[in-house]
Amino acid sequence: MLVDLEMLIKVRIKSLRYIVLVIVSLFFISCATKESAIVKLEKKSIEIYEISNIPQNVEFFTKNAPEDRDKKAIQFKYEKYYFNVWNYEKPRETLESIKWPFRAYGVKNSYAENFHLLKQEFFDEMLTNSNFDNYASLNARAITLRHVDIRLFPTQKPLLKDPNIAGEGFPFDYLQNSSLGANKPLFVSHYSKDREWVYAFSSFASGWIKSSEIVFLAKEHTDAWQDAQQIFFTKDNQPIYDSKGNFLFASKLGTLLALISEDEDYFTALVISSYKNSKPLFEKVKIRKDIAKKDILTLNKDSLNVIMGEVFKDNYGWGGMYKQRDCSSMLRDMYAPFGIWLPRNSAQQAKVGKVISLQNMSDEEKISTIKLNAIPFETLLYVPNHIVLYVGTMDDEIIIFHNTWGVKTMQDGIKGRAVVGKTIFSTLEFGSELSHYDKNSSILKNLKSMNILTR
Repeated sequence: MLVDLEMLIKVRIKSLRYIVLVIVSLFFISCATKESAIVKLEKKSIEIYEISNIPQNVEFFTKNAPEDRDKKAIQFKYEKYYFNVWNYEKPRETLESIKWPFRAYGVKNSYAENFHLLKQEFFDEMLTNSNFDNYASLNARAITLRHVDIRLFPTQKPLLKDPNIAGEGFPFDYLQNSSLGANKPLFVSHYSKDREWVYAFSSFASGWIKSSEIVFLAKEHTDAWQDAQQIFFTKDNQPIYDSKGNFLFASKLGTLLALISEDEDYFTALVISSYKNSKPLFEKVKIRKDIAKKDILTLNKDSLNVIMGEVFKDNYGWGGMYKQRDCSSMLRDMYAPFGIWLPRNSAQQAKVGKVISLQNMSDEEKISTIKLNAIPFETLLYVPNHIVLYVGTMDDEIIIFHNTWGVKTMQDGIKGRAVVGKTIFSTLEFGSELSHYDKNSSILKNLKSMNILTR
C-alpha cells in the first residue's frame, strides 16, 4: 500500500510538472512571438541603410561643405544667448507659463514606469512640492556642477503616455524637458518645498534640477566669467580633472569656459567643482588643445568632420536622457562650436534664418525647391516634431543627417515602429522598402518648411 501511495504521488508530481511546463511554454511562446516581431523589425530597420547603399560616413558627405563664413558677428550672438540668464534680475516667464505641465498631463493620459495609470495623488504631491507660492523668491545666479537633467516636475520618476501606442512608452518620459552639461549658467527662481530641487532657467530651457547638482555664484563672479576670453569643447565625453587628478566632469559640445592662460599643448581654464565652506570652489584645470578651441570654428569640411563625427556617435536620447541626444539637441550642440545659436525644440529651430515654406506643395515640388535653394550643412528641413539637416544629394537624391527613433509602419490598420534609435544619414523616405512602411508618415510627405541658418 505504501508503494502504491508513493507511485501515486510520483504520478501527480509528474502531472503537475507537465501542466506547469505547458503553461510556461505557452507564456514564452507568446513572449517570443512578440519579441521576434520586434527583433525582425529592428533587423529590417538596420538593413535600410545597407539596402539604400547610403554610406554612414561623415567624411563622405562633407565634400559638399560650404565656403568659410564670417565668424565674429555670429560669435557675439552666441555668447549673448549663452550667458543671458546670468543677467536676469528676476524670471522673465510668468508663473502661469511655467505651470503648463500641470495643465498638459493628468490621470487620464499619464502612465508610471510600471505602465499603470498615474493616480491623482501623484500630481497633487508634485504640485505641493513645486512650492509655486515662492516663485521668484530666490532669484539667484548659479552654475551646474555636472551633467544634469531638467525635469518638468520635481521628481526623477517618469511620466509616459500609453505604452500600447506605437512610439510611446520607453524612452519617451514626458517629464524630461532637456539636459545640460557641467558648468552651464543658470538662474534659480526658488526651491521645491522639500528643498531637494530648484526651479532654474538655462539659456534654452527651464525646469527642475537637483539642488545638489548646482552651486550659487555672486554677480561679480558671473560678470568676470562673461568678460573673459572663452574656450569651448570640440570633443564630447572627455574627462576633466582637477589639479590633484580627481575627476570633475565630462566635456560636452557647446560648453564655454573662462580662459586663464595657455601654453603650446594646454589651456588653463576656470571651472567650478563644488561648494567649500558654503562658497563655490573655483578650480584651475588643464584642458588639452586637441579637445577644445579658443576661436569659434569655421564652417568648412575639416571642422564639420570633427564636430559631426562627435554627434554621429549618439544613440537616440529623448530630451538628452542617458547623456544622448534627440533630433533638436543634436543640431543645437553640433552648431555651437561654429558660434551658431539654435533654440531647444524643432519648431523653434525651424524659424531661424531664412525660412522657405513647403506647405501645399507636391512631393516633386518640395524636392525641386530644396535642390534649388538649400545649402548643404546650412539648411534645416522641418516636419512636425522632427527636424533634419540637409547635406546635399547622392545619385540625385536628397540626403539628410538626423537623430531619429524609427520608421513608422502600418499593418492591418495598426501603427508600429521599426526602431532605428541613433544618428544616421538617410533619404527623405528612408525605410520605404519595408513591407509595412507607412507612406503617409514619410518625412518628404510631411515637410512643412526649410530654413537656411546663415541667411
